[in-house]
Amino acid sequence: MTFGFAPSSAASMSTSAVTANPQTRILEPAEWAAAGIPLLRNPREVVSGLHSRHRPRPATAVVAVLDPDERLRASASFTRRPAPADGWVFRNALLAQLRRVIPHDLRRRTPVRTAVLLYCREGDTRWTEEDGAWMWGLRDACTLHGLRCGAYITLTRDGWQVLGEGRGGRRPSADSRPEPLDSVAGVDVVQPRTGGVASEVLRRAAAR
Repeated sequence: MTFGFAPSSAASMSTSAVTANPQTRILEPAEWAAAGIPLLRNPREVVSGLHSRHRPRPATAVVAVLDPDERLRASASFTRRPAPADGWVFRNALLAQLRRVIPHDLRRRTPVRTAVLLYCREGDTRWTEEDGAWMWGLRDACTLHGLRCGAYITLTRDGWQVLGEGRGGRRPSADSRPEPLDSVAGVDVVQPRTGGVASEVLRRAAAR
């Protein structure tokens, strides 16, 4: 067992249409900003919690599900394979992990839980096409799992940045030591688990 800080137009596209046009699998910053992504009340607390639990290194993605009070309900981390950025592949990897760690909310008329994504990568905090592919994947995975699409956060050696919001900080960073977990009551240190549906896409997975 592991534990941690745990409507898309793309969803209406057919598989063949999306596969035939990779450019539809990237969200530009303007599209992301116009999507009405809910703001995190305390982004540094969320980032620090994810960093402490999953200890991400470059090329590690951490997807977390938060309740309306921003309390963690589930999370999973995995390392992406070296390949061209593709929102379709990212969507499938994120959805596979969400299905493993928490039941879907598709029966609800309105989503009440929110999924956020922290991605640790090389480079600076400016938007890249890889970020756009993760944004596309997160938005689509949330639609298919009945969740609200939440913040997309990058973690680099320069610090963390909530893309589309202009909020960020120097710590934690990709190089910083995680904060002690004992400051969070009732939380155990996560241990990675591999295998399952996403085994060909992931090298490492951690899930509750």
